[in-house]
Amino acid sequence: MEYKGLIAGLGNPGPQYAATRHNVGFMVLDGLAELAKSRKSMRYEAMDISGDYELFKVSIAGKNLLAAKPMTYMNLSGKAVAAICGKFSIAPADVVVLHDELDLPLGRIKFKKGGGNNGHRGLESIQEKLGTPGFLRMRLGIGRPEFSSQVRDWVLEEFNKEEFDAVNQVVPAAIKGLDLFYRRGQGTATQFLHTFEPTTD
Repeated sequence: MEYKGLIAGLGNPGPQYAATRHNVGFMVLDGLAELAKSRKSMRYEAMDISGDYELFKVSIAGKNLLAAKPMTYMNLSGKAVAAICGKFSIAPADVVVLHDELDLPLGRIKFKKGGGNNGHRGLESIQEKLGTPGFLRMRLGIGRPEFSSQVRDWVLEEFNKEEFDAVNQVVPAAIKGLDLFYRRGQGTATQFLHTFEPTTD
């Protein structure tokens, strides 16, 4: 089967990291898997589970796609992404990476192709292994701590209850953005994602 692209959600494996800010990419991918399992039209099928990644296939807008969670820990994400791209002949331009973004407030989402990595080790690893920055990035805002020295601890802290209220709105919005991207293209997806804001009670 020919696949039209790869969606890679970034995070760290293991229950101790499951609810942390760094794992918001995993959270979106888990949400996509749950939705696909409930909709026959999305043709969910679990594939490889190796030491390097968990992989499933899914159909969005009639396109056969792969979706993966690298299991290599964040800083080595490129190892898994490059292995999947090599195995299934997927070009870097057809890769969408879902990742946490310090420079966006919690709940905001940006979508772009290429650009800098802003010190994000997962993105740096993917760029290094793919040999190009020319992949798509869905940047999922987590906000910044007050001091730069706090970043390492910040990304590995769990979201609190109030923050999870926002995350629970971000996940379906990000999935809708993916649907729009594969259905109508990058411009439509970008317009929706860049204007999305979670509601607060």
